[in-house]
Amino acid sequence: MACTSANEIELPVVLESHPLKKSRLITVGHSNHDFGRFVQLLHEAGITAVADVRTHPSSQRYPHFNRSELQYRLQEEEIAYAFLGQQLGGRPANPQLYHGDGSVNYERVRQTKEFKQGIERVCSASEDYTVALLCSEEDPIECHRGLMISPALAERQMQPAHLRGDGSLESMAEFEERLLAVTKVGKGILDGMFATTLSDSDCQGLLREAYRLQAGRKAFRLRAVAPEETAEE
Repeated sequence: MACTSANEIELPVVLESHPLKKSRLITVGHSNHDFGRFVQLLHEAGITAVADVRTHPSSQRYPHFNRSELQYRLQEEEIAYAFLGQQLGGRPANPQLYHGDGSVNYERVRQTKEFKQGIERVCSASEDYTVALLCSEEDPIECHRGLMISPALAERQMQPAHLRGDGSLESMAEFEERLLAVTKVGKGILDGMFATTLSDSDCQGLLREAYRLQAGRKAFRLRAVAPEETAEE
């Protein structure tokens, strides 16, 4: 595992210009980047290890993000790699971790032993590395790394930053403000005349509702398999 990686790596220098350069936990989506641009983003953010949180780390369209290829090429860049898709992936195998409509229940996943172990490994790794949690979507507001994993880290006072495709870093506060705006949860309340009367508990309740609503929109959803489809598909 890269958290206690066997590879001896020389940690790259974190660029002084980065506004969140002290962040030890960062999330990133590989999006449609070529490998050169992707690794440039990692280096510029000072990332020294990648924790892959894709359940199935493969891409026909972008084969350089397949697990074995990515791990090899990152090692050449002196960036450690670990696969954590079994613990922190957004497509769990256990059917009990899904809602009745077939969508993943992020809150239930966060209560599992496997997920908690994955979070512990990430937090431990951040003591020695600047860790990027890797998934595919560019925008964390559309991805389980932002909607399922990040809140669990924040609960442990480990505030991750979100590395965007243009190289900018979005803080958790900025991410959650955007989440509230996208979901419209709290509209007329947070921006109303009584906003200053809201307690911390009230604000946290609105955030939980926003996370739940966006998860319902973006979480992986099981689909029914048509009779003519083969097992290989």
